[in-house]
Amino acid sequence: MADRVAAVVVDYDAGELLGECVRSLLDDGVRHIVVVENGDEGTARRALASFSVPLVVTGRNIGYGAGANRGIATSGDSPYVLVCNPDLRVHPGAVGALAAALDAHPQWAIVGPRIVDPSGHVYPSVRRFPSMTDAAGHALLALVRPENRFSRRYRDEVGNEARAVDWVSGACFCARRSALEELGGFDEAYFMFAEDIDLCWRAHQAGWGVGIEPSAEVTHVQGVSRRHHPYRMLLAHHRSALRFAARRARGVQRLALPAAAAVLGVRLVMALADEALRRRASADLG
Repeated sequence: MADRVAAVVVDYDAGELLGECVRSLLDDGVRHIVVVENGDEGTARRALASFSVPLVVTGRNIGYGAGANRGIATSGDSPYVLVCNPDLRVHPGAVGALAAALDAHPQWAIVGPRIVDPSGHVYPSVRRFPSMTDAAGHALLALVRPENRFSRRYRDEVGNEARAVDWVSGACFCARRSALEELGGFDEAYFMFAEDIDLCWRAHQAGWGVGIEPSAEVTHVQGVSRRHHPYRMLLAHHRSALRFAARRARGVQRLALPAAAAVLGVRLVMALADEALRRRASADLG
C-alpha cells in the first residue's frame, strides 16, 4: 500500500533528524521520497549521505508551503502524496494506513495520522474551524489558560476511529494528488503556519472532505527547525492567522477584521514576551 505514496519532506536544517525521518519512511515501504531543503544544502547532504533520494535545493527559506509545492511537483505520478516535517518519525504501517483511508473514503482530499510527541503524548493535530468569538478567545487566553473554553471548542479529539474532521496539522498528512492539483497545492502567500488550515478550508470549499486515521501513528519532535528564528516564526504565525481570517471572512464578518488584527497584535506581544522570558530563564540555568 505504501508503494502508492510519494513522500515530500520539507527541511530547514534539521540535521540528523532528517536522516531518521527518511529512514522511517523507507522502512515503512515508501520508495519515492523527495527532500526539499530550505536551509543549508551541506547539512541536508550530510544527513542524506546514506540514502539515494532526490534533494531539491531552494537556495533560501521560501516557506513550508512553497517548499512542499516544489517537492510535490517533482514527486512523480503516484496517486497519493505524504507531506511531512523533517523532525518526524513514521511508525510501522502508518503510511499504508493513510493510503487505505483515502481508498476507503474517495471523497477525502487529505487524511492525517495520530501525532504523538517523543514521550508518547498525543498532539492536538485535529482542529475545528473556529468562530470569530472562539478564535479571539483562543488567541488571547491560550498562552495563559490553555484549557479555556474557547481553546477547548477550537480543538477536536483525535479519537480511535477514522472519521471526517475540519482540518489536520500540516506536520504530517497524506493527500490525494488529484485534489492537490485541483486546489493548486499550498497557498505560497503563507510563509509558515496556517497553510495547512487554509488548504483544508479550500478543500472543503471545493467539495472535498478531510479525515483523520488514528491507526496511523507518527512521532513528531516539535519545533526543531523553528528554534533557529523563534521571533521571526512568531511574527509569521500571527501574520498567517490574520491572512486566513481575512480569506475566510464573508459579508459582515469582514467588518470584524480590524478587531481581529488588534487581538492578534496583543497576542503577538504576549507571545514575544513569553519567548523572551523562556530564553532568559534558559540562559540563567545554563
